[in-house]
Amino acid sequence: MTKKSIAALTSLTAVAGGVAAWGVLVERTNFRLRREILPILDAGSDPIKVLHLSDLHMAPWHTSAISWIRELAALEPDLVVGTGDFLGHRDGLSALTEALMPLAGIPGVVTHGSNDRVAPRWKNPLAYLLGPSVPGPHQNELLDFAGLSRLYSETLGWRDIDNGATRMRINNSTLDFVGVGDAHDHLDELGSLPSLLEQLREGEDSSQERAHHSITTVGVTHAPYQRVLDAFVTNGCDAIFAGHTHGGQVCLPGGRALTTNCDLPTAQASGLGLWAHATRSSYLEVSAGLGTSIYAPVRLFCPPEAVLVTLVGDDISYA
Repeated sequence: MTKKSIAALTSLTAVAGGVAAWGVLVERTNFRLRREILPILDAGSDPIKVLHLSDLHMAPWHTSAISWIRELAALEPDLVVGTGDFLGHRDGLSALTEALMPLAGIPGVVTHGSNDRVAPRWKNPLAYLLGPSVPGPHQNELLDFAGLSRLYSETLGWRDIDNGATRMRINNSTLDFVGVGDAHDHLDELGSLPSLLEQLREGEDSSQERAHHSITTVGVTHAPYQRVLDAFVTNGCDAIFAGHTHGGQVCLPGGRALTTNCDLPTAQASGLGLWAHATRSSYLEVSAGLGTSIYAPVRLFCPPEAVLVTLVGDDISYA
């Protein structure tokens, strides 16, 4: 090998090392707040501020994430939507509790990802570039899912809608939320969506609600597989919230994702867009999430994020 080739290889290695260090030491904790506006309420409705949190993958040493998440309460959200994988370590529940406590008492809905129930295991951190990870029989260490559920329901006052649904009245608007289990682990019970929504829509207060204004329906999922998104659109969801993708996590410059770890197109790995199916469409909000697996603690051209989505009336003044 010539001296010129050695010099070029040395330079390339140095650049690669610098990029990796940036992704691990800097960008992984370069937390961002993305703001979006969704015109899905009745014309003239009061705005509703929704804080979308996803993929915290909380571990005890994530002190910078804990501090940053606690500060989100200053946004004074009207509602929190959590799209799963809040845990990521067997000792993560105490850290997660500390992070979320300032949000206690704010209404919320949550679904779950696999890392809410089982700890991650080591695997080649670049294998995901070859395609979505393949779930199998979980040999991983079990996490304190019961404790997580108590944190949501008893401490924070949030509602678990994993394969469930609930109705909320917020700022004089009525919102129906319907959620599914983690589609990446095939826990999504899509066949139950029609009956879940029918129970809400045929409830005792539904006729009175319809007499005064429409009811906004929101789908919530951890993993945005196309079958889930199609089912939400078919069942009349005005908007869909999802996580799981990490925005691609390691992206090309400009945030161009190489993978979504599911069958969602990479162009929709994060951000607000539309999902169309069978002549209908819904808004699709995908969060890049706030964390990573403890075995792949790197982000590149894809900073961690929380999202503040303001729901507004669909009249022209908000267009």
